[in-house]
Amino acid sequence: MSQPFQPFRLVVEALGVDRGGRRVIEGVDLTISAGDAVLVTGPNGVGKSTLLRALAGLGRPVNGSVRFEADGVGDPDEVGRHVHYLGHRDAVKPALTVRENLAFWQDFLGGEGGAPVEAALEVVGLLDLADLPAAYLSAGQRRRLAVARLVAVRRPLWLLDEPTAALDAASEMNLVRLMTDHIERGGAVVAATHLAIGLAGTRSLRLVAGETA
Repeated sequence: MSQPFQPFRLVVEALGVDRGGRRVIEGVDLTISAGDAVLVTGPNGVGKSTLLRALAGLGRPVNGSVRFEADGVGDPDEVGRHVHYLGHRDAVKPALTVRENLAFWQDFLGGEGGAPVEAALEVVGLLDLADLPAAYLSAGQRRRLAVARLVAVRRPLWLLDEPTAALDAASEMNLVRLMTDHIERGGAVVAATHLAIGLAGTRSLRLVAGETA
């Protein structure tokens, strides 16, 4: 088992984010600490994906701030290097093999402390397909390959947008086990979802148009 994470906090204060020239996130205050599991819920179009992208440091908020605080962190505003963002798109390169895809992301994101590529593929049930071009993967297999990045690259905060999309029941249960293990090691998970996720000890952040509940 990997070593526990050191204590950390993601501090969100008075966050406001625009999308397409329209304010979709306004006045969000949130603190996410080591061991937390937060489910972001709300109707379509309310800004769940926009919020996760802002927490990941993808895009500049119009007001407020997002900071990652931990011992040894030089610049708390450089949030991106401490988080895994798993969005709607699986970021799979069709021309590369399954193994090459994961090796690319491990190299790009920095694989220190993460599982070796083959071990990460085995965790998500793709080791037998390691040399298959990713163009031949099903939607569920592509999603599992994206999930393998969480295993291959060690980062304390996982930001997951509809993480169970395209997964079958067995793969969904495996993802829940991975999230549970991550939290038990002092990581944290924020997941935007329309569906129930069998993750214990979650708290909810419900987004409503124009407000947060």
